[in-house]
Amino acid sequence: MVIQDQAKAIVLSSGGLDSTTVMAMARREGYAIYSLSFNYGQRHAFELQAAAHTAEMFGAVRHLVLDVDLRKIGGSALTDDIAVPKGRSTAEMAARIPVTYVPARNTIFLAYALAWAEVLPAADIFIGVNALDYSGYPDCRPEYIAAFEHMANLATRAGTEAGTRIRIHTPLIRLSKAEIILQGLALGVDYSKTHSCYDPAPDGAACGRCDSCALRRKGFGEAGVADPTRYK
Repeated sequence: MVIQDQAKAIVLSSGGLDSTTVMAMARREGYAIYSLSFNYGQRHAFELQAAAHTAEMFGAVRHLVLDVDLRKIGGSALTDDIAVPKGRSTAEMAARIPVTYVPARNTIFLAYALAWAEVLPAADIFIGVNALDYSGYPDCRPEYIAAFEHMANLATRAGTEAGTRIRIHTPLIRLSKAEIILQGLALGVDYSKTHSCYDPAPDGAACGRCDSCALRRKGFGEAGVADPTRYK
């Protein structure tokens, strides 16, 4: 339920650790939550169940799932017949952009969020990108987000005619995974209901060895918090 004059925010949600924490933060700031997820042909589509749970947990006004079949483009271990890397060290992850990078994914997702923001209307979009404990994706960097926000205000009726200042919020961008977890726990996030694995079992159990699982495990270890993830 939206309270009159309550600001609306679109939160990009994968049902993962980061995006769930971001939704908790947006909720704490008093926004009416509009959750946006994508069925993009990802091999870890189990995450959509977690995203639906996250939207319910934080009382989203609406949870929208869009079908955008990126398998037709391919080029990523998440959307193509390419093996997901396993057992890599943090140094190996940071050495180069990995094959789990989905070409232009955040640009595609943010573009859809921007379109929805114009219609609602909403001036605020939240995304859980992180420039510290991440796998080297170029669309998680602060300079990318700043460039997209600038473009968003040039390319929309809301930004050019209505005088709306569209803002892309990235509250996790300079936090370590451990710091993200501790903030989420303080906001009541149940991380056992989140999903991060790139190559889960059919029942959703995490592989425990992909880059995303490794970063998640590292975060819980450094936070000194028991990892509630169900690994196969």
